[in-house]
Amino acid sequence: MGRIADAFERARGENRAALVIYLCAGDPDLETTEHLVVAAAEAGADVIELGVPFSDPTADGPAIQRAAERALAGGATLAKVLDTVRAIRKRTEVPILLFGYYNPILVYGEKQLVDDAAEAGADGFLVVNLPPEESAGLRIPAVAKGLDFVPLVAPTSDPQRVRQAADVATSFIYYVSMTGVTGSKVADLASAAERAAALQRTTQRPVALGFGVKTSSDVRTVAPHVAGVVVGSAVVSVIEDASDRDAALNGVRELVSELATGLARQ
Repeated sequence: MGRIADAFERARGENRAALVIYLCAGDPDLETTEHLVVAAAEAGADVIELGVPFSDPTADGPAIQRAAERALAGGATLAKVLDTVRAIRKRTEVPILLFGYYNPILVYGEKQLVDDAAEAGADGFLVVNLPPEESAGLRIPAVAKGLDFVPLVAPTSDPQRVRQAADVATSFIYYVSMTGVTGSKVADLASAAERAAALQRTTQRPVALGFGVKTSSDVRTVAPHVAGVVVGSAVVSVIEDASDRDAALNGVRELVSELATGLARQ
């Protein structure tokens, strides 16, 4: 197993869900991103979703959109994100899942990106707008290099799409808790968690639930039902509101530590 699968298995052995934390690379700058990843890992993050900033992040809500805008304005590129992964990997073994959109990958070149990501120490890809049936160009070389491919399933996904996602998932499936964008409010997280649990039973794959999970109470609601819990916008908002780097680091440590208290199975 790779680092991501190991992290989920370790969490299962500890009778808890894995905590997946999203950070936007380059927000507020790439050097700070390195420190933020290490801080989140030390505070209890099992996996880091490292967002590759993109100019049109259609699945992301306002907080992550603003983070991407700040990162791009600061000069963040896919190549520089990989440099940041190299720096992070010298300091921590936390799994790093590159999260983003297909457009920069296409420009970079799928095979080249796989080679460079593997060399940098990344652990896999989650590409929001790359459906399983069109993923072979990235997925096949990635798996051959030992990198994971994580598909997304939404409440609107039909049985065929669910089967396709299960077929290509190498570590876990990301279940989007609702239709809409990240950072939105979920009317009923408990129902979303039950749907995710049903998906987990159907596919026999670990499932992580994201979108709308913001607090330790939210984590506590979701964790008993799924293999992993994803938190993004709440973390990005802490960074956005921080007055300087130290405040951002302390804020992320505090939030991740608090979120981790809700992971135990009840």
